[in-house]
Amino acid sequence: MFTQNASSLWKAVLGDLQLRVTRPSYETWLKDTVGVSSSSGKFVVGAPNAFVAEMLDQRMYSLICGAVERVVEGEVDVRFEVISPEAGRALVRTAPLNGNEPPPAPPPEGATQLNPKYTFENFIVGGSNELGHAAALAVSERPGVGYNPLFIYSGVGLGKTHLLHAIGHRVMAAGLSVIYATTEEFTNEFIKAIRGGQAEEFRDRYRGADILLLDDIQFIIGKEQTQEGFFHTFNSLHMAGKQIVISSDRPANSLTLLEDRISSRLAGGLVVDIQSPDVETRLSILSAKAEQLGQPFPSEVLKFLSERVHSNIRELEGCLNRLAAFADLASSAITLDLVKRAIADIIRPSSARRISQDAVIDAVCSYFGIDHDTMMGRRRDKHTAMARQITMYLLREEGNMQVTAIGRFLGGRDHSTVLHACAKISNQLNMDSHLRRDVLNIRESL
Repeated sequence: MFTQNASSLWKAVLGDLQLRVTRPSYETWLKDTVGVSSSSGKFVVGAPNAFVAEMLDQRMYSLICGAVERVVEGEVDVRFEVISPEAGRALVRTAPLNGNEPPPAPPPEGATQLNPKYTFENFIVGGSNELGHAAALAVSERPGVGYNPLFIYSGVGLGKTHLLHAIGHRVMAAGLSVIYATTEEFTNEFIKAIRGGQAEEFRDRYRGADILLLDDIQFIIGKEQTQEGFFHTFNSLHMAGKQIVISSDRPANSLTLLEDRISSRLAGGLVVDIQSPDVETRLSILSAKAEQLGQPFPSEVLKFLSERVHSNIRELEGCLNRLAAFADLASSAITLDLVKRAIADIIRPSSARRISQDAVIDAVCSYFGIDHDTMMGRRRDKHTAMARQITMYLLREEGNMQVTAIGRFLGGRDHSTVLHACAKISNQLNMDSHLRRDVLNIRESL
């Protein structure tokens, strides 16, 4: 039976891990785990079945151990146990996984697994995603009629997977057959079918669906045999008037290494993008997530988070989960001071993460296609001025430079000019989705 301490500690660890792994990995391997016990430098994690326990131990041990040690601020030996579905009773499995027993069988294939939380009702609509939401809703109401294929692209954690699952829920409720798969799952199934002489069964399964939802198509790049299988599956479904919805992390015309015959078909339907949410949308998302957690979050805390966490919805949710767990661990009310301590590495980069001034200016010049002399010079056209202001902002935020030092570095500019540029970019990040995308892309390159 777990202690409250172990349960609370693990919630804090999950909040940390949610910011460090992809959503599919979190949902598959970590979401249903629990803290079982914590004592004498050992921490036991409960997994829902032996397959998950095996994967956590063999594939994610270092990542999990690091997260636990960050929360407890000390060295910990992490172990994994299989627990029963009832209220957290550990099954008989006291020895650590060592590979001497037969490997557990993976979950059965075939049935479409949709996250029950990813529905249209739970999707927060704002200016950054309203077109994607409207297109997904239209497809779910009249599949195969209008926008076919529907191609949704965005950066990570912005809601494209949520929309695919929402479409799946809506059309399944209407009695239609749905297949949702990540491109990795599609590839693995296809290769397994070819090797096992079950190509016909694979073909019948995918081509017999009323709607195909395929997530993260960019991972099919470079896999020629899988592209061939996808091409024929796509053609068969499209010619039969079946709905196809594809997601990607980039526009269809940017999938340059994908076969032309595939990319042209992907671009032949409706292509919509989802931008990073603006501050109002982020606040709405945080409010909805807080309500789901059933824990009171003061409005000033939610406002603080919405103004400082820009990247994506997954990071917003992870910050909220981590904050709730830290409050529980400390038996403390949720305050701004607690926020600043619990998620300091997110809202205030540490000195270890500071970027050199040369790296910042190289990244901005490369992104905007201008040279160093132009950046340092007195040219003031709109394109150059924006690039220079972003450079000033990033030098202060990522390089932790003083405004006077930034001014000297960028050609001897006055400190008031730097202050104005930093304030302008900081304010516009909450309102301008294109600027937000540019800054996030440059930050990722750094």
